[in-house]
Amino acid sequence: MLVTGFPAGAFQTNCYILAQDGASECIVVDPGQNAAEPLFEFLAQSSLTPTAVLLTHGHLDHTWSVEPVCEKFGIPAYIHPEDRYMLSDPLRGTGPALASMLGDAEFHEPREVIELADGDVLELAGMSLTVDHTPGHTQGSVVLRTVATTHDPRLRPRGDDGPVQIALTGDTLFAGSVGRSDLPGGDHEQLLRSIAAKLLVLADETAVLPGHGGSTSIGQERASNPFLVGLAGSR
Repeated sequence: MLVTGFPAGAFQTNCYILAQDGASECIVVDPGQNAAEPLFEFLAQSSLTPTAVLLTHGHLDHTWSVEPVCEKFGIPAYIHPEDRYMLSDPLRGTGPALASMLGDAEFHEPREVIELADGDVLELAGMSLTVDHTPGHTQGSVVLRTVATTHDPRLRPRGDDGPVQIALTGDTLFAGSVGRSDLPGGDHEQLLRSIAAKLLVLADETAVLPGHGGSTSIGQERASNPFLVGLAGSR
């Protein structure tokens, strides 16, 4: 499986592309500010066509380019219903702090929006992804999990072969930190409960691909993330 990504825009939000080896179709996750142009270039160079855009939550730094990407390829966007309102009214999710950055920019839902639910299993571009609802950073935050066979050293730090579980965690869990909870809809205690219930139950080897910063693993975060000290989570 191809799992690649790049940080985009002023927020350096990670936009990810997932595809099976040798496939012509792929999935795009979280195309943020200024993500469209480098994304289109990568897709053209790789001869890949996206079948869907998946959004880990509704904050503008993760959704800024979703409409142009969906429009170009005629594909749907997937988002949890609790965050759907932010696709057309992003300031409701971030407060007035971003107003000056937006200027006269207008945002609209893509033509087709499919709502995600906890436990959904999505079959897209030859891949199977499980949806975990993880409210706390926003009320509609989700983690997307899949299993890949890859030799990418960032995802296989021990260099072993075989399948590895991957969790795209958006702004729920980062390397050494967790998502902020001071924006509308945020709740720090709820965020920690979500991490304990949905992420700390995963195997240590699970690769974590967050919305910002570098990749990590569940085991690494379980052992050293200061925000997770004392959190339950049985495997």
